[in-house]
Amino acid sequence: MIMIVDYGMGNLRSVEKGFERFGFDVKVTDNFAEFKHADKLVVPGVGAFQDAMEGLKQRGLIEPIVDWIQSGKPFLGICLGLQLLFSLGYEDGEHKGLGVIPGKVIRFDFSENEKNAELKIPHMGWNQIKCKKENIPILKDIPDNAYMYFVHSYYVCPEDENVVATETEYGICFTSMVWHKNIFATQFHPEKSQENGLTILKNFGNL
Repeated sequence: MIMIVDYGMGNLRSVEKGFERFGFDVKVTDNFAEFKHADKLVVPGVGAFQDAMEGLKQRGLIEPIVDWIQSGKPFLGICLGLQLLFSLGYEDGEHKGLGVIPGKVIRFDFSENEKNAELKIPHMGWNQIKCKKENIPILKDIPDNAYMYFVHSYYVCPEDENVVATETEYGICFTSMVWHKNIFATQFHPEKSQENGLTILKNFGNL
């Protein structure tokens, strides 16, 4: 059973359909009591960091998600679901995240760099991911420098470089995926990234 967490933000149906395509048993829920029936947990999301944390808090999901991750069971975060793992987010102020991965989430800023001044924010569209680790389980059968689909204005800055699984160039080199033990999380949207992205969902489901 793959459980997709509903905290009021994100295109949950497209993620659900991505897993269903490969025959996985999937359920979308906002009830942490149902986590006990799951083998894997997925936190997707699109939107503002603070709103997302508030949505998790209102549903009583913060502690259950942290407990799940600390239990060692497979976890997948997508886009905002990656950013929420970090200690602090700097969108409209400073806000605490789940604190599972030490680091911060900051906005792209090209204002003082003439070379990148024409780059648009948000970073939207297809871009390449460059592997920083070998044998990343959810990237099985996906070539290095594969293109994935991005939509984001903020990016994560891990304190520990060892959690960085892939990087992507957009004015700067930023972390586009992390992998630490049972934690997998992508800044890009696998569910919107055609065959390569769907292969990531299949690989995660097969862990």
